[in-house]
Amino acid sequence: MAGRSKRSAETSELLGTPGSQGAHILIIEAPYYEAVSEELAAGAIAELDAAQATYERIVVPGALEIPQALAQAVKADLIGSDDASARFDGCVALGCVIRGETSHYDIVCNNANHWLMQVALANAIPLGNAILTVDTEAQALERARGGRKGKGADAVRACLALIALERVFASEEGE
Repeated sequence: MAGRSKRSAETSELLGTPGSQGAHILIIEAPYYEAVSEELAAGAIAELDAAQATYERIVVPGALEIPQALAQAVKADLIGSDDASARFDGCVALGCVIRGETSHYDIVCNNANHWLMQVALANAIPLGNAILTVDTEAQALERARGGRKGKGADAVRACLALIALERVFASEEGE
């Protein structure tokens, strides 16, 4: 149990993500539902600005393409823990899947989220996921709206917290 209290201050720092200063984030957006996408992006960007983090945005056609775009960024050595010179420290995924009358909804939700997490886990990428899965556009807008209180901002906070945690672990390696 030695050393437990040594990290208590750093652990509490993770809650406010001060360990993520200077982070550069890749935002992958699937604006299939334009109004929802705009709200998610507004919240994400407001949170990134508040955290003094920088970002770059890329757009893909739909939620299924988000994990593919992240995989392409990994392949290009733009993101991922194995490359110290990677351009991005983390990724935020923004999109929306609304249930329709067929099983396509289930296929898109399951595959987009499964493969997004697979790429993130395999490459130790700090990821915030705001791919909304809802029954109606009204539900999506309710979750997306709110600026820094919406789901886009929630995804940024998750990403920044994971970046801070990654930095704590990296600093412990050097000790």
